[in-house]
Formats: sequence, structure tokens, C-alpha cells
Amino acid sequence: MKNMRRRKIVSSVALNVVIAVLAMLWLVPVFWLVVSSFRAEQGAYTSYLWPKSFTFGNYVRLFTDRKLFDFPRWFGNTMLVAGCSCAITTILVLMVAYVYSRLRFPSRKFLMNASLVLGMFPGFMSIIAIYHFMKAVSLDQTLLALILVYSGGAALNYYIAKGYFDTIPKSLDEAAILDGATNSTIFWKIILPNAKPVIATTAINAFINPIVDYIFVSVIMKDNYNNYTVAKGLYTMVDKANIYEYYTVFCAGAVVVAVPIVLLFIRLQKYYVAGVAAGASKG
Repeated sequence: MKNMRRRKIVSSVALNVVIAVLAMLWLVPVFWLVVSSFRAEQGAYTSYLWPKSFTFGNYVRLFTDRKLFDFPRWFGNTMLVAGCSCAITTILVLMVAYVYSRLRFPSRKFLMNASLVLGMFPGFMSIIAIYHFMKAVSLDQTLLALILVYSGGAALNYYIAKGYFDTIPKSLDEAAILDGATNSTIFWKIILPNAKPVIATTAINAFINPIVDYIFVSVIMKDNYNNYTVAKGLYTMVDKANIYEYYTVFCAGAVVVAVPIVLLFIRLQKYYVAGVAAGASKG
């Protein structure tokens, strides 16, 4: 018994050490980014680890120096696209997941499998076709095009939400049907109020995607400077011509972009974890 207890203690300590090391490896780049955003010395590389002097000037310059890099406009574009995409994507995913979870129809399994397979293909494989389609309907280089792109394939990622809906007792649906409720009423007034975790999971993922995406915005926007999002805009700060002068400003921009994501995740963290766990286990 003593040997078993010792082994359990040793394994537990070893696991904690591994987790601590992994956490450090994850936090070091974040810490370096935040410190660099307050560094007074210019340039991407320095021969010392800790800055010699600190300043808030990088953040001030990020929002005031708009001649070459209009970060406030890019940030506004990003929040608009992310907010609209988040709302549309969340609604589409939840509706499709409800249909697959609760309704039974002849082509249900085929559509589920087809959606699952199509969702495995990276989105950028169709990026050229999407660009030419947007250009054909005169939507290229517009924010509406980005919203349509980010929310267009949302329904393919139904499986986590469906897995969660499967955990909700069907007896609630049956009782509501006996009271004369329709499928629409069941979805909006019974299923969704009991599905806050998966709603939070879907909304967070849908909100983050437009913020971090670089490929689609680069192809769709081309040289439309005013409609850049932060991913494309901040990248232009660190090209060969600007990296020395704007690297610390770039770091400040990266920190600012992370703030709404971190706040949203902190606010919905408990729902997010519950939604992923339940959806993955049942889906």
C-alpha cells in the first residue's frame, strides 16, 4: 500500500511539473510581447532580455500616428466583422445542430456525414473560388464579403453543439409538444435556455476566427487599405521597410487586440469549458 501511495504521489508531482513547464513555455512569448510593447528602444531584436527603459508611447502612437498605419480604423473593422460573424455563425450552428439532434428525416445521416467530411477540409482550399465569386457579385474588397466568408460555412461545425443538445432530455420536447408547442418554440424557449455552455463555446470560437485570420482578408481585400482587419494591418507593420521603427508599436497593437478576446473568454469561461466537455463526450 505504501509503495502504491508513493507511486501515486510521484506521478502526481511529475504531472504537475510537466504542466508547470508547459505553462511556462506558453506564457514566455506572451510575457515577451507585453514587455516589448512598453519598450522604449526601437527595433525587433536587442542584445539584452529586459528593456533598459519603458514607455507608454507605443500605445499612444498606435492610436494617434495614423498616416501610415490606421490602427483605430482596422480595429473598428475587425470588431464589426467579428461581431456580425459571431451572431450569424452562432445562430446557424445552433439551428443546424438542433435539426440533426432532434428531427428525423430520410437524408439526415447522409447530410451529417457530408457536413462532417466537408468541414475537415481547410477553408483556404476554396479561397480563390470564393474571391472570384465575390468579385463577380461586386463584393470583393468589402467588409460584407468577410462577414459572408466567415459565417458561410458555419453550419459545417455543428457536431459540438449537436453533442450538447443530445444531452438535453427529450422528455422536455415531448412535454412541450403535448402543450401544443412547435419545433420553433421548443428550440427558442426550451433548448436554448438550457444550452448556455454550448452557446458560449460557439460564440467565442466564431468571434475569435475573424480576428486571427490573415489568409482570407489578404486575398479578399487586396490593396484596400481602409478595409483591412488587424491581422492584415499589423502584419504590414513588420515588413522589411517598417519593422525597425514600428516593431514595438506592433507589439502594443497585438496586446490591444488580445484584450477583447481575453475579457470575453474570462466572462464565459465556465460555460465554454462545460460546452466543450459535454459536446465532445456526447458528439
